Amino acid sequence: MLEQFKNQIENKFSFLKESKLLVAISGGIDSVVLTHLCHQLDLNIALAHCNFNLRGKESDADEEFVLQLAESLDLEVFIENFDTENFAKDNKLSIQMAARELRYSWFEELSEQLGFDYILTAHHADDNLETFLINLSRGTGLEGLTGIPAINNKLVRPLLPFSREAIETYVKVKKLKWREDSSNTSTKYLRNKLRHDVIPVLKDVNPQLLLNLNNTLENLQESNYIIADAITKFYEHVVSISEDKKSVRLNIKEIKTYNYPKAYLYEFLKRKGFTQWEDILHLLDAQSGKQVFSKTHRLIKNREHLLLSEINKGESKPISISEKNKKIETPFGVLFFDEADSISEKQNNSIYVDKDKLNFPLIIRKREEGDVFYPLGMTGKKKLSKYFKDEKLSLLDKENVWLLCSGDDIVWVINKRADNRFKVTKNTKHILKIELK
Repeated sequence: MLEQFKNQIENKFSFLKESKLLVAISGGIDSVVLTHLCHQLDLNIALAHCNFNLRGKESDADEEFVLQLAESLDLEVFIENFDTENFAKDNKLSIQMAARELRYSWFEELSEQLGFDYILTAHHADDNLETFLINLSRGTGLEGLTGIPAINNKLVRPLLPFSREAIETYVKVKKLKWREDSSNTSTKYLRNKLRHDVIPVLKDVNPQLLLNLNNTLENLQESNYIIADAITKFYEHVVSISEDKKSVRLNIKEIKTYNYPKAYLYEFLKRKGFTQWEDILHLLDAQSGKQVFSKTHRLIKNREHLLLSEINKGESKPISISEKNKKIETPFGVLFFDEADSISEKQNNSIYVDKDKLNFPLIIRKREEGDVFYPLGMTGKKKLSKYFKDEKLSLLDKENVWLLCSGDDIVWVINKRADNRFKVTKNTKHILKIELK
């Protein structure tokens, strides 16, 4: 196996030979073998071990084993202890997902702080098969069936071509010691159930299973490249960014020119957390205002476009402005308040008002049901909802509108229209310029 590993490094990972490497080691058989192989090839490695404190004394024994292994090989070692259970509880994650997040965040932190070029993990061919079957059982797109990437930014997995059987044989031949994680024997986790109950049967039926899987993954990955090219062209023809850069617009007419619009929408939107693909497809012919939500994003039908935007929480709290404020930061920019001697050229991002007509503190807030204002340049009042309709604002545009108010009266529909009641006249003694930047 050492010779095969050496060839693997020479042919596919030659950049590792001149790099500073951090090896993720649990103390289990896979990471111990990876450590020994890298050490045999005299690669510049250090070890990183996570103690998740999930198995009491067994976790501490794993840590002690890694420390002794590092000492025996004269390697630098980093140990980090985590309160995994509380982290999982606080972040509403499963224990496995919490451990994964903690592990990779720490590896990345070590890498940045200490200048490691790459992080090596001991994933192998059987892990690839397990991941493939997990994604297949849960339902996934093509990307979920392309396997674990051998290189993913700083993460490198040089053991991917090797089977668990080959790793176990190497341990026996070299008489290496390693630690067994007792939780690996439990079949309450899907991965372990596949490992112990399903995969042995599949290998019995087809001894060439891992080899055939590798060929399949290569074919699927090549197909995925074709899809990526198609989505790039789809983006060029269909997608544009809104003027305020808060949403992405998808041209419905252009989408409908594609033979399989649902497939293109899936590939474009899948990383935004959407799952309701039939509902998204129906948006193409729905009335304006219809929406589909994921946990982080939403898609809105607005006339000839679908509007994609992030769901922003906690940005609608009213903001109070005292007479002493010269500037104030808001979720949509910075407002400046300056007294002026006269009115210069008017722009959408600024207004001039009669300061003596204002009642401080002013309030910045979102629109409310029944809001009315007196649009500058018009006679009489107008419902804000009617103004929005006349201006042909999308639902997303309406929700992003903020109002500057004096008491219950609207002074400015910010960046859109001032209110006639506060305009500067020949009797105005104090002019206040309000500008958004």
